[in-house]
Amino acid sequence: MTTTASPAPATAQPEAGAPEWWRDAVVYQVYPRSFADADGDGMGDLPGVTSRLPYLRELGVDALWLSPFYTSPQHDAGYDVADYTDVDPRFGSRSDADELIARAHEQGLKVIVDIVPNHSSSEHELFQAALAAGPGSPERDMYIFRDGRGEHGELPPNNWTSIFHGAAWTRITEADGTPGQWYLHIFDTTQPDWNWENPAVHALFRDVLRFWLDRGADGFRVDVAHGMVKPEGLPDATVNAHGLIDIPEGEVPIYFDNDGVLDIYREWRPILDAYEGDRMMVLEAWIPEHRLPLYIGREEAHQSFNFGFLQARWGVETMRAAIEKPLELADAVDAPTTWVLSNHDVIRHATRYGFAPDYAFGEGLGRDEHPEAELGLQRARAASLLMLSLPGAAYLYQGEELGLPEVADIPDELREDPAHHRGGVPGRDGCRVPIPWQQDAPAYGFSPSGESWLPQPEAFGPLAVDAQDGVPGSTLEMYRRALYLRRELGLGRHDAAVEFLDGLPEGVLGVRRGKVVVLVNTTEQSLPLPTAGGLADAEVLIASGAQEAGAIAPDATLWLRTA
Repeated sequence: MTTTASPAPATAQPEAGAPEWWRDAVVYQVYPRSFADADGDGMGDLPGVTSRLPYLRELGVDALWLSPFYTSPQHDAGYDVADYTDVDPRFGSRSDADELIARAHEQGLKVIVDIVPNHSSSEHELFQAALAAGPGSPERDMYIFRDGRGEHGELPPNNWTSIFHGAAWTRITEADGTPGQWYLHIFDTTQPDWNWENPAVHALFRDVLRFWLDRGADGFRVDVAHGMVKPEGLPDATVNAHGLIDIPEGEVPIYFDNDGVLDIYREWRPILDAYEGDRMMVLEAWIPEHRLPLYIGREEAHQSFNFGFLQARWGVETMRAAIEKPLELADAVDAPTTWVLSNHDVIRHATRYGFAPDYAFGEGLGRDEHPEAELGLQRARAASLLMLSLPGAAYLYQGEELGLPEVADIPDELREDPAHHRGGVPGRDGCRVPIPWQQDAPAYGFSPSGESWLPQPEAFGPLAVDAQDGVPGSTLEMYRRALYLRRELGLGRHDAAVEFLDGLPEGVLGVRRGKVVVLVNTTEQSLPLPTAGGLADAEVLIASGAQEAGAIAPDATLWLRTA
């Protein structure tokens, strides 16, 4: 076997007649409060993101997705939006957003912004107007208010519970001081759900889309994309023996995945299509796998996250299933599959893979949970190489290219996730710790002042960008090399079908993409390289772990080019 050197990664310019950019794009999720802090207040901001755009271009991604930076009281890290068309002062200003989009475009990078249509902040002026206007008013009809049950309306309208624990309803006090109606919040009490049965809500969000499209946004990531439309009549959910909402395996709560949400995407698609530049939307829809084709297509959304791949445990059967079925479903409606392993809502995959495949994860990582860190990173690197070899769009979460682990040791008083405060679980803060740029700088280069809204562990130091930059075998250099090869070889395109290889050693997953063969050894033993199909003389393009002549290293992935 032979190896090749890695040219410097670069962002390619689109070719004439090339498919829409989003079909095979590599998108990098930027969580603004934890990416780069320009003003030294300990929270990342838009000027900080702008200053790091050259890093993203050198990494080799095609686009960045910005988590919410809108005006917000930050009860749920910005997913409680008080103004959809302005920038929170913590993150900068509208002009900073304009500057970021313009500089990104100069670097050849697309910009996707988050949109949060299921709910707003309770501080949104329209919710405050609803509180003041009273029952039956047009203002109150913008949200989901209902009278309570019981003799005096003292009971919630139904038995729904919040994703963030506790009841999904909160009773208000009316302007005259009397106990009043209840409002629905599938998430935190500070996140009232919009009433999508009201045409005025539709009009509001059409205007929000156009506002950001006019400012140059290339697309939208739609938050809780399966949640806006509730079942008619808001019926009670069935409960189990523990009094909790009963959710059959593979299904979702009663208030998610109702067909009315599909009409919203058919309403939005023409708006995006009317703009030049192949504007797009990708859905955060945690839905049963068989429902995927209903959400995406020529008239619906362009993409929906393939969370089955993220949830697949380490092993040939589970990983193959998480590739094979989503490809089949997306191909049926001529839409690209998406691939993702980490984001701001889940335990980082460098940590998840450090547990046994059958480990039962909770909500976040507890201090008493101890993964095998080295094994987790090994498998994470291997899984990432597998992901980047597949056709469709790939989504990276900031810091995964550094091999960052989940942070469990965060003092409870510093945690901000509402799930932690409402349910006592560790929550999602562990994957949101600010990323390290410089090993020996204050706050590891995240902030010039050394401030950081969440504490960074000492383990982040050796993983900093400058500690990995140019270092052969580092996780950062592996990502750069893989992204270069993905583009050079056209692996993101559907030109070459995904062919699963049979007759491999037990524990090895094999995928052929034209002349490229990807082998994943999911065992903890070194295994001989198969000799069939010209693999013995194949050129090794990249390996996730230490290379062994004629073998595949344990928990590792190889890309091979056959003659």
